[in-house]
Amino acid sequence: MSQSFLSGVDLDAFVRQTLAEDLGEGGDVTSAATIPAEARLEAVMASRDDVTVAGLPLAAMFFRALDPEVHIQQPVEDGAQVAAGTTLMRLFGNARALLTAERSALNTIQHLTGIATMTRAYVDAIAGTGCILLDTRKTIPRLRALEKYATRMGGAENHRMRLDDGVLIKDNHIAVAGGVAEAVRRAKAAGLSLPIQVEVDRLDQIEPALVAGADRLLLDNMTPDLLRAAVELVRGRVPTEASGGVRLDTIRAIAGTGVTYVSVGRITQSAPAADIGFDYA
Repeated sequence: MSQSFLSGVDLDAFVRQTLAEDLGEGGDVTSAATIPAEARLEAVMASRDDVTVAGLPLAAMFFRALDPEVHIQQPVEDGAQVAAGTTLMRLFGNARALLTAERSALNTIQHLTGIATMTRAYVDAIAGTGCILLDTRKTIPRLRALEKYATRMGGAENHRMRLDDGVLIKDNHIAVAGGVAEAVRRAKAAGLSLPIQVEVDRLDQIEPALVAGADRLLLDNMTPDLLRAAVELVRGRVPTEASGGVRLDTIRAIAGTGVTYVSVGRITQSAPAADIGFDYA
């Protein structure tokens, strides 16, 4: 998995903790009771749907954690768009170990591939508009880096990873600070050396935000007509981002208004798990 997307993530610890959660104190009692310790297994992991793949190297780590000698063939790479029935991974190793790791590996790759697949559908929906799809911080706690990796595999770009890598002044900040201009002024005065993005939900907030020094505008819950008017008011002075309630059936109309970005929370928050099987070969 690309370390440029997962900088600072301890994947080994993730694998250890996930396996520990599944193994409990007594381990895989079913496999231990029914399968000889020396038994070997050849298995195939395959997609049962058309998907965009994400998480294959991480899935492989689960199997290697329990059987360091396992032989793994991986004919496709993360980010590939594959048809139903495509073999994603072929494994040959200790039967007990592979079956013990199976659920942890599948849970992970099904979740990440589900995110990548939904993301790809949104990216395809705005193809040719020049607009860029962004993810959000609407992620499962402790899985943000992995989920945002999956959106990258689906063709999106990452928005903020954390609260400390960009200033995003939202409606509640504005209300407490006493207005758009005052919130931006305070952010500028803080000297953070970070880009300042401001959420606006009315056209009359745009000019005060820009005059105060906003570097980017988040146009929140605006109709396509309002977005078009907002883009005209901005006149290319800063990038614009549409956000709020964006769906697959509405994103193209939103992207067509001329906004620079569209951010979609549901690609991480609501993506269904991909149907991926692990079967005896």
